[in-house]
Amino acid sequence: MRFFSKLSSAIVAWSERPTDIKLRQAAIVGGLGLIATIILGILFTALFIVPNLPPIDALTDYRPKIPLRVYTADNVLIGEYGEERRDFVPITDVPDSLKNAIIAIEDNNFYEHGGVDFLGIVRAGLANLVRSRSQGASTITMQVARTFLLTRKKTYTRKLQEVLLSYQIEHNLTKDQILELYMNQIYLGQRAYGFGSAARIYFGKEIRDLTIAESAMLAGLPKAPATANPVVNPKRATERQQYILKRMHELGFIDDKQYKEAAAEKLHVLEDGNRLKTHAEYAAESVRQYMYAQYKDETYTNGFSVYTTLTKADQDAAYAAVRRGVLDYDRRHGYRGPEALIALSKDAEDRQEEIADTLVKHPDSDDLQAAVVLDATPKLVRAMLLSGETVEITGNGLRFAASGLSPKASEQKKIKPGSVIRIVQSTVRGKQTWAISQLPEVEAALVAVNGQDGSIRAMVGGFDFAMNQFDHVTQAWRQPGSTIKPFIYSAALERGFSPSTLVYDAQFAPGEMPEENGKVWNPGNDDDQYDGPIAMRIGLKKSKNMVAIRVLRKITPPYAKEHLARFGFDPERQPTNLTLTLGTGSVTPLQMASAYAVFANGGFRLSPYLIQKVVDARGNVLQEANHPQAGDETARALSPRNAFIMDSMLRDVVRSGTGYAASQRVGRSDLAGKTGTTNDSLDGWFAGYGRNIVAVAWMGFDKPRTLGSREFGATLALPIWSDYMRVALRGMQEFAPIVPPGVTQADGDWTYTEYVGSNDAVHALDVEEQKSFWERLFSPSPPTPDNAPPNTAPVPGPNDPPEDLYKG
Repeated sequence: MRFFSKLSSAIVAWSERPTDIKLRQAAIVGGLGLIATIILGILFTALFIVPNLPPIDALTDYRPKIPLRVYTADNVLIGEYGEERRDFVPITDVPDSLKNAIIAIEDNNFYEHGGVDFLGIVRAGLANLVRSRSQGASTITMQVARTFLLTRKKTYTRKLQEVLLSYQIEHNLTKDQILELYMNQIYLGQRAYGFGSAARIYFGKEIRDLTIAESAMLAGLPKAPATANPVVNPKRATERQQYILKRMHELGFIDDKQYKEAAAEKLHVLEDGNRLKTHAEYAAESVRQYMYAQYKDETYTNGFSVYTTLTKADQDAAYAAVRRGVLDYDRRHGYRGPEALIALSKDAEDRQEEIADTLVKHPDSDDLQAAVVLDATPKLVRAMLLSGETVEITGNGLRFAASGLSPKASEQKKIKPGSVIRIVQSTVRGKQTWAISQLPEVEAALVAVNGQDGSIRAMVGGFDFAMNQFDHVTQAWRQPGSTIKPFIYSAALERGFSPSTLVYDAQFAPGEMPEENGKVWNPGNDDDQYDGPIAMRIGLKKSKNMVAIRVLRKITPPYAKEHLARFGFDPERQPTNLTLTLGTGSVTPLQMASAYAVFANGGFRLSPYLIQKVVDARGNVLQEANHPQAGDETARALSPRNAFIMDSMLRDVVRSGTGYAASQRVGRSDLAGKTGTTNDSLDGWFAGYGRNIVAVAWMGFDKPRTLGSREFGATLALPIWSDYMRVALRGMQEFAPIVPPGVTQADGDWTYTEYVGSNDAVHALDVEEQKSFWERLFSPSPPTPDNAPPNTAPVPGPNDPPEDLYKG
């Protein structure tokens, strides 16, 4: 109480003094108070703020988070993995137009102040008094301090830390170093961090190629990167760009002519900054998995760049071929019906919102766009896209889905208002038209390798990576069907066979095959057609099952399995019985491509590889491919003469056999390959090569089921292979192989020299035995009455076997 009593008395005494004395005393008291406040502020700063300032090591030893990027061999980006999409760009590589645009809008006194622009603070304070919106006064240095070291929480303590750190930064770094940090770290929308990535994401350009207008657009992004970028809000982004151009003109960074041209320039902003130019998602994902196994979480932040062996032209051709082949198959097998059905609201706004919500759940698959039907008749379908655009489909565009527009269509297939369908746009006679399509259920894959070094040129693991991430090139173990037969014949060449060896094409005679588990295996040819004694070359050309089985029986399955291992096939996945030659084992398309490359390159087994080199953020090469090439004898798996003879036989398959359509579609005579169709048409294959390009195409369902009784490797996979090879081989001259030593002509075909006139040569297989059997079976005077056939039965000729007896 005494304190308050003395204080009140002092106030009364002070109030009774003369005015001028009171003013002086008030000034003294105020001054002392200000000094005390400053001293307290300094003490508070020294005791509590300065000791808690974060170190600026993150600036002096800048290590930006740069994502993993995957490129083709010709430097086309095909994959990017990491939370922050960032390209580090040295300040020396930044064009003046971009630096000036940033300085003009963010900190025009940047090169004059010492970290804090007090004139700018006063100017911003005055502006805030007369404007409804607040104007910031942070310098570029202060923004660097906040971005790297502080939170964005608006408190006086944080602002004081920002000021102190700015002085510290200016003391330790040059102005250009500070600007470089700012330009590489700042967030600019669309997951773009730094102006280097923003240039690529918004304009598809390197930063050095930006125009003044584009530079001004990017310089306007830091203020509102998420909501005012040119993808999300082009109007607002343009308004800010025009203001920045005006500021650049006022500050003398650009002259009158440059200003007028930049202000009038029409910018071409990429609609989807995440869209890659080339579809190579399966290959990019393979690289990501490999890199993560090596570097774990650093994979996504250390700025690794991986250059693959793919080429853009080959990859584009392979992707287009797979898509075309799958859609062609799908069209052959008819329309299945809409993907979903929703109830449409009568209110226009509600209806559009319902449609948008539905279509988000049915994303587009490249050119196959999802749409919701508004009206449907047999002659006209109106549908709405996710963009809100309404399209009309008429005429030929309705043909594929005509069964779904029929009044008699089942509920499952019927197209009606609310149906979710797929439509595709095409150009007919210069006019854009729409057609109804559908998402396919079948899958397909294609892989192509360079037969001379094993590098993968193209790799498409499925129809759409977004729909199905399972990579059918590397992960799908499927039965190869008849594509395995060439390797059986290759083994036979080492056991005395030659392409001219006669093999009896007929089903096994009764009692010829032993029983197993009470059953007799009675295989036959796919078409139930038999030719009697034919050359082994013809057997491969026509893909005769019985010829291949008899050859395998002669050389034995264990020997054949051992020979298959030379080509890289996994012996554990191959059966040790006669079904081996019908392709009942398991292989992947990549494994099959590697195996056929041995025939293509003269006998060298080269492991396929996808990664050419890995470099770090500074451009240092961390890994680089160093694989053996054709000609390196340490990689030899097959003799040159075996490869030569098998190449000649595989060329015949394409020239006039089951692969004949390939030569017609590609328009070359130097192709070699083999079709393959598994039992019940569960898988369709075509494997082959031209020049040094080896490619394998496959088609099938993930959950195996028949592809159709009229579908074969020649109708399923061969068109995909041919469409790719037509592009891949364009401009390459046809190639004729050179005859290697140890091979000679005998009996009208090639054979190993040592087999000529040798007892080791197999000139015929089962011919005399089968002929003797049928002669006894149809003889008018049978040796015993028990096995005598009717005397009226015809005697078969060597090329005209009794078909009814072979169907048993």
